[in-house]
Amino acid sequence: MASHPIADAAAASPNRPVPPAVDELHYLIRAQYNLVYVVSAEEERVEKWVRDLAVLDSQTLRERWDVGQWQPRQFIKWSCSQGFKCDTADVPGDIRDPIRALDWVSNNLTRDAVVVLRDFHPFFNDPMVARRVRDLQYKNPESQAKRTVIFLSSIVKIPMEMEKDVIVVDFDLPDRPIMEDIVREMAFNGAKSQRFGKNFAKVLESPDLQREVAEAALGLTEAEARQVFAKTSVRDKGFNLKTILAEKKHIIRKSGILEFYETTLGMESVGGLVHLKDWLNKRRHAFTPAAQEFGLPAPKGILLLGVPGCGKSLAAKAISQAWQMPLLRLDVGKVFGSLVGSSEENMRRAIKTAEAVAPAILWLDELEKGFSGTKSSGQSDGGTTARVFATFLTWLQEKTSPVFVIATANDVSMLPPELLRKGRFDEIFFVDLPNRGEREEILAIQLKKRHRDPVVFDMKRLVDTTAGFSGSELEESVVGALYDTFDDGHGTTDIDTQALVGAIKEVIPLSQTMRERLAEMREWSKSRARRASPPDDSPVVADMAQPRLEM
Repeated sequence: MASHPIADAAAASPNRPVPPAVDELHYLIRAQYNLVYVVSAEEERVEKWVRDLAVLDSQTLRERWDVGQWQPRQFIKWSCSQGFKCDTADVPGDIRDPIRALDWVSNNLTRDAVVVLRDFHPFFNDPMVARRVRDLQYKNPESQAKRTVIFLSSIVKIPMEMEKDVIVVDFDLPDRPIMEDIVREMAFNGAKSQRFGKNFAKVLESPDLQREVAEAALGLTEAEARQVFAKTSVRDKGFNLKTILAEKKHIIRKSGILEFYETTLGMESVGGLVHLKDWLNKRRHAFTPAAQEFGLPAPKGILLLGVPGCGKSLAAKAISQAWQMPLLRLDVGKVFGSLVGSSEENMRRAIKTAEAVAPAILWLDELEKGFSGTKSSGQSDGGTTARVFATFLTWLQEKTSPVFVIATANDVSMLPPELLRKGRFDEIFFVDLPNRGEREEILAIQLKKRHRDPVVFDMKRLVDTTAGFSGSELEESVVGALYDTFDDGHGTTDIDTQALVGAIKEVIPLSQTMRERLAEMREWSKSRARRASPPDDSPVVADMAQPRLEM
């Protein structure tokens, strides 16, 4: 294939995006910090940058900082399985014991060095190891060598007695500029193909395509992104967004906390909720560069409270499709782990992943069940629930990343009051039972969904008969009528208004079994939440009290 000028320029560019954590590590190493704890699951990526910082043979880094007369350092790494390794000096590869490794670092370095200790956190449980680590902050009088010891781990686990001695640096997942750089590199390699090079050349020629591919891969590690790009290059002879998103779904699910939720339901599948829809429609473009230039802040999120079965979860799914943003479902129950400190780390990891995928929607369903034990957390679980909840609240209040949070809740009384105060969410909506017009719209949606024409039904009679029904109860009535009609005629007859009314009369709506509770929820919402839809022409309570029509 002939040389492509854009591809040549992409390959020849000496500058690669530098992660913010690299700047922090650079200054920590130059300032001779002794103990640094780097949090990342990307060992190879972090070590590559740390090596460049130590030996300073990267043109990008030399141009980035005024290094002056700063001398390069040795880069040494250690793991309990392979011992020490170094490209520029002889080091003992047979030292696998953590205490012996710390002793060697303290007593045997003859040159300035940066030492990376992989997955050292499990050894902190040993008091001898913890004490020996603290000893490293004191300079060995017999050695003139300067050293920085970096503990590299995917989780934060620092004993309390070491907290004042160790600096923690979070090495975040690749952001959009870094991911775009990877896309250009992979596209350049693909452009060399004799048969499919033109597919990759289009990506190199279009910054918009580079941005789309990069956004599709956000939330992946650099290694995962390269694997996905290689897979789509082989499978699709180019960069296929569907392949990338499908692979990304499986990779994110491996965490066991976040679920990449795919949906085809749009706002047209949601009956009613006109006030909520209008509010959302005004903010659908708030994440675009044009909105940022205009001065619009990214929306934080909404809290949907109200009657079970009235479309709160369905609305969350539909917003993702309408805004064309990935939907990440956070299972709060899976956040809580058995090990001390793991629950808080799980929540932080979920938040980091959501921010890396941004712009995205983070969905927390039935929020009150996940955080219902915050008040008694100190007595029941040692304060774990309270700490996890505090981590989530702080992020919700202070976040600047374009992550739109949708939380749903059925029981208002179980929600901690600090969650409801202004600043946590942009708006709190109360989702009530559907009014007359909404019931007609929901019934029409459910009938069309099952390939029936709503025009042939007596919609006024059905609406009158379903006073006090929730959306899920309306759906169940349609499904029940289909089952009854199929059983009676073995598929030879179709449902009609009479069959629907018969199925409706067999349903005992939640508005009857929980009448007092629903009245309390409506009273609470009058001064604390915004209605998601207008009230009924006649009061819903009165509507429910009217006698139901007989067949």
